[in-house]
Amino acid sequence: MSPKDNFLKESFLCGSVIRVLLPVFSLCFLPHPAIGAEWHMVAKAAVLMEMRTEKILWAKNKDLLRPPASTAKILSASVTLDRVPLNEIVIVPIAATTKKSSAVALQVGERLAVQDLLYALLLQSSNDAALALASHVGGSTPKFVQLMNQKARSLGALHSHFLNPTGLPQRGQVTTARDLAMITKAALANPEFRRIVATKSYPWKSSKWEGVLDNSNELLKSYDGAIGVKTGSAREAGHCLVAAAQRDEKTLIAVILGSQEKHVWQDAKNLLDYGFKSFLPAASGSKSLTVR
Repeated sequence: MSPKDNFLKESFLCGSVIRVLLPVFSLCFLPHPAIGAEWHMVAKAAVLMEMRTEKILWAKNKDLLRPPASTAKILSASVTLDRVPLNEIVIVPIAATTKKSSAVALQVGERLAVQDLLYALLLQSSNDAALALASHVGGSTPKFVQLMNQKARSLGALHSHFLNPTGLPQRGQVTTARDLAMITKAALANPEFRRIVATKSYPWKSSKWEGVLDNSNELLKSYDGAIGVKTGSAREAGHCLVAAAQRDEKTLIAVILGSQEKHVWQDAKNLLDYGFKSFLPAASGSKSLTVR
């Protein structure tokens, strides 16, 4: 057989092997979905992370510095849970009553358990609860913020810099989508934090009023498998959301920064859908997906 015939025979065999093996590989791994005109991510920055492996499944400007808005309260809660028990009593200082609150309007000198303040912090984004906890845990707000930044660095959130425990706008207070995903992963490892952010409503009683705190995270009611975690919005920050969901032992964290009010929820749902439908083995019955 001539060299030319040998070359043609080997090329034919090689092509045949590839054609045989390609479907086998397709059974193990799904192709990356096309992301283009069919899915427009409104957010300025976003990350989708698989919690167990910390693998980034999708990202847009993952290291872009952005104001955190109230997503900073994830870290505030995490630092608090590291250092004080839930049943410890906090005496509300005057410093905690000088900022506008979203919900509970704490009064100077009233006594509340750490657990109650954490529910106000994470369900209704109470700024006065954040300041009361910061003063109690850190001795002062500046010292508590130091603890926040130390914890962020220890978690690998190296681009973030926090200046207050509320997330209220302050020049130089920044984070990134990837940093927030890392901070959230660590927070969700705490069962108390996980229980709180998954709670849809919580009974409240303080000196000012008595009622129910409803969780501002709409995904808990509208997205299958949602387990939390925190909303946020401010003029400079835009609408922000850190969302987590769990299905079949897979937990995904989606971080949305700088979106718009009417788009932030859909941005998060699109990311979570993409993760659950695109990164499951084909043998489980899932199919290739174009995210919409």
